[in-house]
Amino acid sequence: MEETSIQKKKLSNSTKFTILAVILIAVFSFALTPVTFQNDTYYTIKIGEHIQNYGVDMMDPFSWHEDLKYTYPHWLYDLITYWIYSAFDMGGIYVTTCILSCVLGISIYIVNSKINKNQVIAFFIAIGSMYLLRSYITARAQLVTFILFIWTVFFIEKYLETKKKRYGLFLVAISLAIANLHVAVWPFYFILFLPYIGEYIIANLGDFILYHKIGIWSKNRKIAKYTKLLNNAKDETLKQKYENKIAKYKEYVDTIVERVNKIKSKREEAKKEPFKILMENNSAVKGLIIIMIISALMGLLTPLGDTPYTYLIKTMQGNTTQNINEHLPMTLINESDVICVFIIFLAILIFTKAKIKLCDLFMLGGLTYLMFASKRQVTVFVLMGGIILGRLLIDMFKRYNTETKNFVNVLIKPVGVFLTILIVLAASSYYAKPKLNAEYVDSEAYPVAACDYILNESDIDLENARFYNEYNYGSYLLFRGIPVFIDSRADLYTPEFNPRSEDIFTDFINTSNIGVFYEDTFEKYNITHVLCYKDSKVNMIITETNDPNYKQLYLDDNFVIYQRLNAKLQ
Repeated sequence: MEETSIQKKKLSNSTKFTILAVILIAVFSFALTPVTFQNDTYYTIKIGEHIQNYGVDMMDPFSWHEDLKYTYPHWLYDLITYWIYSAFDMGGIYVTTCILSCVLGISIYIVNSKINKNQVIAFFIAIGSMYLLRSYITARAQLVTFILFIWTVFFIEKYLETKKKRYGLFLVAISLAIANLHVAVWPFYFILFLPYIGEYIIANLGDFILYHKIGIWSKNRKIAKYTKLLNNAKDETLKQKYENKIAKYKEYVDTIVERVNKIKSKREEAKKEPFKILMENNSAVKGLIIIMIISALMGLLTPLGDTPYTYLIKTMQGNTTQNINEHLPMTLINESDVICVFIIFLAILIFTKAKIKLCDLFMLGGLTYLMFASKRQVTVFVLMGGIILGRLLIDMFKRYNTETKNFVNVLIKPVGVFLTILIVLAASSYYAKPKLNAEYVDSEAYPVAACDYILNESDIDLENARFYNEYNYGSYLLFRGIPVFIDSRADLYTPEFNPRSEDIFTDFINTSNIGVFYEDTFEKYNITHVLCYKDSKVNMIITETNDPNYKQLYLDDNFVIYQRLNAKLQ
């Protein structure tokens, strides 16, 4: 009776801590969510509106360049975002982003708690992960895929643990969702399967003992050969010879089998207490491979044709990844947060008794490589790394005979609750305070007043105008209904996606960096108007040289508009 009451008390404390953790994670995630939108949000709304009216037509309607094909890489997210915008305006998108941010933080907590069976560690990992992801919390399709990625790992782990088919169905459903919500990251869904498959292959190779298996196979073939000759032999001398050969090879096979059994025995002993790497030969991985193959077929269930299978390849072939900041390789010295995470991993692995699963080692190594190759992949590293870190911490505590369940009882006490709430609220206040006076559209980063001038005060003929604009605010221009030279849908303007005589993206990069004379580019595209940052290199040269071909129509603290006088009339 006493034992039952203790169990109920423990269950009660566990439930109380979960409620506390979920509330605090939601508060912290809400505080991290920015009020101000970034450039992708604007074209997302406009593309969603276009899909609502015309469907997925695989053509771009927003640039003044003619006949540009567009792949609509997150068509479903764009459409849903437009529905929210049309019903609730910008405030609806902000609230949705806040909700998704909270769902992400809570998902990280739940998945870590379920996999590693420790609420306290899961709580701190969730808070830490959201802190590291703070720069990537925005109204973009990636926020949804972060949530789907963390649940992908959960369903993979649960399938390998239980072999229940329903987890496989969830994985297939996630693949279908990502293929329609954010096809650019769909290939990374399959990367999450590879560490588990890699561990299974290595474990099987270790058990196979290739050299000895080949030796047994070759000797058995010779035994079969001489047995056949023996059965057909008439001469007693030959029979004796063949019998001796057969006996010799059987003895050799027995020797190999005995040696193999000794090696297997030693390996089984080593598996019980490995030095640093834990390896499991889980037969459920074979089912996981089948699920992975079925999931790969989900790319066919989109309105995008072969885009799910070709998008990443075309992107990697182009030069956008070498010129867009988030695609550039990571410079570790500039990423103090990542350095701290690496130090924690290394300290646990080197200076403690904790051991790491081989699949976790593969995952950690692979995501580290991807992160250094493209710093935006720090997001997946954080999501998956949190699970691995939690597993390492649990293993470490067990090996030092530390009872982690007591942590819940400590934190659920009044003092623990007070301190936990105080720390999280203080951190939330720190990140929320600068956003109190923020607006949905940053008029310093986006040409709000300049667009008002173009649409309301000027006599510019938008049907025939060809604006030159810069990459970072092109999406806002098309959101306002102004045809653009370029916007943050970078792939749209590359020859990999639109084979043509002009490489629009490269021409923009060269022009904005003054790698070529701006007038050459403007003449090539017959630019009629120029809208650029006041402090841009193009504007500085036009201003300093008093270029007579450019008539200033508009100027504010951040943007300037010119009419190009020598443009050819359409």
